[in-house]
Amino acid sequence: MDPSSHVAGDPVPRDGRVVVFRALPGLGDFLCAVPSFRALRAARPDVEIALVGLRDTAPLAARFGRYIDRFLPFPGFPGLPERRPDVRRIPGFLAAVQSWNFDLAIQLHGAGEVSNHVVGLFGARRAAGHYPKHASAPDASLFLPWTEECSEVRRGLRLMAHLGWESDDERLEFPIDPAAAAEVDALAERDVLRSPYVVLHPGASTANRRWPAASFAAVADDLAAAGYAVVLTGSREERDVTASVAAAMHAPVLDLAGRTGLDALAIVLRGAALLVCNDTGVSHLAAALRVPSVVIFRDSSVERWAPLDRRLHRVAEGRVRHVLSEARRLLRSTEPHAA
Repeated sequence: MDPSSHVAGDPVPRDGRVVVFRALPGLGDFLCAVPSFRALRAARPDVEIALVGLRDTAPLAARFGRYIDRFLPFPGFPGLPERRPDVRRIPGFLAAVQSWNFDLAIQLHGAGEVSNHVVGLFGARRAAGHYPKHASAPDASLFLPWTEECSEVRRGLRLMAHLGWESDDERLEFPIDPAAAAEVDALAERDVLRSPYVVLHPGASTANRRWPAASFAAVADDLAAAGYAVVLTGSREERDVTASVAAAMHAPVLDLAGRTGLDALAIVLRGAALLVCNDTGVSHLAAALRVPSVVIFRDSSVERWAPLDRRLHRVAEGRVRHVLSEARRLLRSTEPHAA
């Protein structure tokens, strides 16, 4: 290996190896990191990029083979709340990561109070990432202070720029498996998806992020009266949530909760005139697919998680009148999309 850096000041030697640590569980958590992976790959096409993430996110990582060469499943670690750690697997995991002799380990997981210690155990020649504001920088040339009220997308891109891999491309991406079209075509109610329709996604990862079912129903009925078919989406575990919305509605509704895989959900969403949802992963999926959306925030950070393109994606407070106002405004401004 050529010991000289690829460019002056770059922390990775030519044809080096980089490992990124981001072991967060959600779809949105992953999609918000894609611009950082893309920036790294664009600046350093010569390096091998590995991702350490939760096992459940391995299929997501596989979609982004253009940016990620290798996925290493993370068994959890004491002090990290995202997953109960499998402590018996930790020694073997660390030995496997250390065997790759990474040139740089990037902590893209969080503020660094625990995650910086985890990354330090990877055995990389150098480490980079964020560190808590009250602490000292492990290495000012490779670390940035954590700021809570910051877009998750921009936080990652700022770190990439700090490392010498600058990019202003904030787009989210989600490659769809074309084979999933057959899954959508097999739906008995597929004709509904051939007319202008809106999607409502009333679920969320935690109950305190969910807007009331009656409020979603009121929005759905109004949009139905405006001539749109209404489609409800959600996971298998969210069937009771969508059923509550359907029961409170007066208009007909197509409830697809638990009936589609992720790719089929993306195809349904891609064809929608509008998405109305809580702050959850589907809002980032809509951003990746350029689908207009109204995102309702109840118990999470707008600054950190709201979609960046406010022309196409609106943030709403928890009043039906406000949500409907934003929904109607978006439908008017994006009418060709609805057609």
